[in-house]
Formats: sequence, C-alpha cells, structure tokens
Amino acid sequence: MVKYGLLAKLEAKPGKEREVAALLAGALPLAQQEHETRTWYAFQTGPTSFGIFDTFDDEHGRQAHLQGEIAKALMNNADRLLASPPTIDKVDMMAAKQ
Repeated sequence: MVKYGLLAKLEAKPGKEREVAALLAGALPLAQQEHETRTWYAFQTGPTSFGIFDTFDDEHGRQAHLQGEIAKALMNNADRLLASPPTIDKVDMMAAKQ
C-alpha cells in the first residue's frame, strides 16, 4: 500500500478557470514521466476550484515530486492564474483499496 500523498488545492482567478484546467490537464505527461509518483489526479470541485492528488511509496518520491516539473509549472503561473497561493498538504494514508 502506498503511504504518502499530497493534496493541492487551487483557486483560479476570475476568468482564468480554463487556463488552470488546461495547465492541469497538460501536466499529465509530466506526471507519467515521474517514476516515483504512483498515482496522479487533477480535478475540479467547483467553478473556480481545482486540485491535484498524488501518491508515493516513500517520502523521497513525495519530495522529488514537490521539486519536479509540475510544481515548477504551477508556481511559475501561480501569480497570473491563481487567486491565492496553492494550499499543499502532505497526506499520510491510513487505508486504501487498490
């Protein structure tokens, strides 16, 4: 069972929702290249609310992801696209169905 995860919450600036959605959808190939990222999900929970949830086998993988290309792309576009800085929470899995 994977034991480590990240939950990032993003709030788009008004009028930037499509660009945030495109940025997240476009990050899938980057996630697929991260061998230590076990699962990666980009999602939308409301008109301007988005997120990313991903899992890792160990802390090293989680840290590598936080320093990887997806994080860089997100932070490079945050001021332009997001209403506030992303909230990124470390998640420790307690149970999972795989």
